[in-house]
Amino acid sequence: MVQRRQFLAGSAGLIAGALAPRWAMAAAEPIAKVPTPFTYDLAPPMDSREKFVAWGVAARGEDPKYLGERFDRFGALVRNEDLWDDRNKRAFLMTPREKFVRPANLSRAYEHAFLDIGYGVTISGPHIVGRMTNTIDVKKGEKVLEIGTGSGYQSAYLSHLTYNVYTIEIIKPLAERTRATYDELIEAGYNEFKTISTKNADGYYGWEEAAPFDKIIVTCGIDHIPPPLLQQLKPNGVMVIPVGPPGAQRVLKVVKTQADDGSITVARSDIYGGKIVPFVPFTKLEGDSIKGTHNN
Repeated sequence: MVQRRQFLAGSAGLIAGALAPRWAMAAAEPIAKVPTPFTYDLAPPMDSREKFVAWGVAARGEDPKYLGERFDRFGALVRNEDLWDDRNKRAFLMTPREKFVRPANLSRAYEHAFLDIGYGVTISGPHIVGRMTNTIDVKKGEKVLEIGTGSGYQSAYLSHLTYNVYTIEIIKPLAERTRATYDELIEAGYNEFKTISTKNADGYYGWEEAAPFDKIIVTCGIDHIPPPLLQQLKPNGVMVIPVGPPGAQRVLKVVKTQADDGSITVARSDIYGGKIVPFVPFTKLEGDSIKGTHNN
């Protein structure tokens, strides 16, 4: 059975949330208790910045400064057609991105840019997170796998869409830091993050014991679609993945279809119409060390 929030010490690859260092929180200030616990019925106002900020302060206990910045970025995502359905709009507005950036970048939490989170990796910009997540069209109850936990922001966003989120991070200290971030946020009342299962492993091989998955989202670049991930995707499942040579990936939507005779077909489309979007490399684990990438 896959456990969330706490894992048995010594279990291969799993992060012990209870043992992770409490200093590892991204936010610079203590996190206040959330007044209104998360439910799928919570409905933040989408038609007014003033109403949204007031709602976020009263219902979620969040800082009005970041709430205002979140709503401003939300408007930009909608205008740019990076968000187009109400479920994803709501998920974006519910996810406190400022809790997942590093303290030095708090003032830039809602900028368009990718931001450094240490260990040679970044937190993706909100526009690419919005478009990739909206593209896979996650529905409540679906099982979703993320490859490349990073800061934890992507899975936090997904947890507002479904209660079956699995995420893998190859960099052990980053995986530990992000697990600690989730656990401190859970303690503060963000109970939606209890539904996020974390693992420190090489994401190329997926999460076989938790498979199959309805949706898969890959947040690191590679020059091919990993066969294990395609195998772990359910028939009629959808994956988004940056594919291409280093620094020149195109973000593909991959749809796996199974015919009545059992044959499998895979359809690919470019969610940016050919635009190059560079991602950090899909690195490779050899023993306990990260060595090179999974590019052919």
